[in-house]
Amino acid sequence: MNNSRTKGSPAYLAGIVLVAVIGGLLFGYDTAVISGAEKGLQAFFQSATDFTYTDGLHGFTTSSALIGCIIGALLSGILASRLGRKRSLFVAGILFLLSALGSYCPEFLFFEKGVATRGLLAAFNGYRILGGVGVGLASALCPMYIAEVSPASRRGTLVSWNQFAIIFGQLVVYFVNFLIIRSHASDPDVIAWTNAVGWRMMFVSEAVPAALFSCLILLVPETPRYLAMHGQAPKAFDVLSRINGEQRANEILLEIKETLQQDSHKRHEHLFAYGFMVVFIGCMLSVFQQIIGINAVLYFAPRIFESMGVNNNMLFTVIMGVINISFTLVAVFTVEKLGRKPLLITGSLGMAVGALGVALSNVASLPALVPVVSIMVYSACFMFSWGPICWVYISELFPNTIRSQATAWAVAFQWIFNFIVSSTFVPMYTRSPFLAYALYGVICLVAAAFVWKLVPETKGKTLEEMNALWRRR
Repeated sequence: MNNSRTKGSPAYLAGIVLVAVIGGLLFGYDTAVISGAEKGLQAFFQSATDFTYTDGLHGFTTSSALIGCIIGALLSGILASRLGRKRSLFVAGILFLLSALGSYCPEFLFFEKGVATRGLLAAFNGYRILGGVGVGLASALCPMYIAEVSPASRRGTLVSWNQFAIIFGQLVVYFVNFLIIRSHASDPDVIAWTNAVGWRMMFVSEAVPAALFSCLILLVPETPRYLAMHGQAPKAFDVLSRINGEQRANEILLEIKETLQQDSHKRHEHLFAYGFMVVFIGCMLSVFQQIIGINAVLYFAPRIFESMGVNNNMLFTVIMGVINISFTLVAVFTVEKLGRKPLLITGSLGMAVGALGVALSNVASLPALVPVVSIMVYSACFMFSWGPICWVYISELFPNTIRSQATAWAVAFQWIFNFIVSSTFVPMYTRSPFLAYALYGVICLVAAAFVWKLVPETKGKTLEEMNALWRRR
C-alpha cells in the first residue's frame, strides 16, 4: 500500500498550504504598495487642470482600498458558502490581478494616457477598491482554507504562517519599490520619471504574484469540510487521506458527518445558531487586534521615530520590520506548544508595557532610547500574539455550519476598526502623544482581561469539537 495513503503526506499538506499562504503575501503586498507610490501618485494628479487634487482627496485615494477590504470581507461568507473556499480564493486572485493592471494603466479604453483628470482619479480609485475586495476576501479565506485542511495538532502553526506571509509581503513590496526607484537613480530627472511612470511600475509589480496565485490555486483541492457539507464525502475522504492517512481520514470524516447530522437543522439557520457568545468573542478578537493600535504604529513608524528625535528614522523602521518578522516566527514555532491564550495574554501585557513606556517618555525627560525600545517592544509583542493568533482563532473558533458567515463578519469588523484607528491616530497623536499611547496601553490591559475571562483555549481541538464546545456554553 502507498505509504502516503497510510500515514498521509506532509509534503502534500505543505504544498497546498504554501499556495494558500501566497494569498496572505498578496494581502500584505497590496496593503503596503501604496506607501512607495503615493508621492508620485500625488504629483501626477496635482497636474490635473479640471479639478484641484487636495490633501483630502489624496488621503482618500491612499486609503480607498480599505473600502474594498470591508466589502470583500462581508462578501467572503457568501462566496465561501456558495462557490467554496478554493474558487473564492481564485476570485480573489483575479481581483488582485485586475487591480494591479488597472492601477498601472487606469486610462485603459476610456482616458488619454498620462493626462490626469477627475474621471481618471475615479477610475484609479475604482481599481484600488477592486484590489481591496481581493484583500478582504483573502484575509478571511486564506486562514479558513488552511484551518480546514490542517490536522488539529498543526493547525495553529500552519495558520500562523499566513501572518508571516502578510508581514513578508509588506517587506517584499518595500524592497520592490526601492529597486524600482533605484533603477533610475542615475537619471537626472528621476523625480519626473517617478511622477510619470515609477508609481505605475510599483502597482503593476503585484501582477506577478497575483497571476502566480491565480494559477496555483486551481491546482489545490477544495477543503474536506466544505466537500462533506455539500454531499461530496468521497472527495472529502480523498483529501483527508492524502493529508492524514486513510485510518485517521475515516475518523475525521466520521466526526464531520456526525456534527452535520447533529446540526442539520442549523445548517441554513442564522448567524447566532450557536448562541451570541461565539460570534461576539470572534468579532471582539478582531476589534481588539485593531484598537490596541498596531496599525497606527506600522503605518506611521517613520513619523513616530522622527518625533522621538531619531535622525535616521527609515533605518529604525527597517530594524522594526526585521524584528516583526522574527517575532512572528516565535508564534509559528510556539503556538502548538504554549497554546493560544497564553500567547495572547503575554503579548497584551508586553504591548501595554511598551505603549505606556512611550506615553511616559512624552511627559518625562527620558533618553530617546527609552521610547525607541518601548515602541519596538510594543510591536514585537504584537507580532507573536495578536498578529498571528487572532487569525488562528478566527479560522478555528466557529462551528463548521456557521464558519464562513461568522468569519466574514469577524474580518469585516477588523477592517472597519483598522480604518477607524488609522484615521484617528494622527489627530490624536498631534494633540497629545501621551494620550494616544496611554489609551492604547489601557486597551491592551483590557484585551488581556477579555482573553483571560472569555476566550476558550482551542489548542489541539478538532474543528468538529468547536460544535460541542459551543453547545455546552
